[in-house]
Amino acid sequence: MEHKGIQILSVILILGLSALTEGEEAPAPCRCNVDPKTRTNCGPPGISPEECRNSGCCFSSEVPDVPWCFTPLPKKYKKVCIEEIKLRTNCGYPGISAELCEARGCCFESRPPAVPWCFYHLQVQEGN
Repeated sequence: MEHKGIQILSVILILGLSALTEGEEAPAPCRCNVDPKTRTNCGPPGISPEECRNSGCCFSSEVPDVPWCFTPLPKKYKKVCIEEIKLRTNCGYPGISAELCEARGCCFESRPPAVPWCFYHLQVQEGN
């Protein structure tokens, strides 16, 4: 009876973990350019390409003896100074100079009037 209980708990655990990964976004192709020697396994043996990608991992069976379902490279972000005035978040105060604003690591744009001229960068995922 104890063995059967362990099996049931195992099934529940597997279903629970699979529910956590359902709906994961497949990584961008550039994030799957991982050197086969440095791949980190991201799925159980025998996982299908579709299951692998649905869990947010990369799949490539081209190289033998390495993980075929593997962890993608981390997302890369870049800082951009946004043009859209409504999205600006104030980083300074009225009358701040461009030099002081940029020394704070912020963007400076002295137009139009009556909007934040010194504002925070926006983090944008590269490739988007």
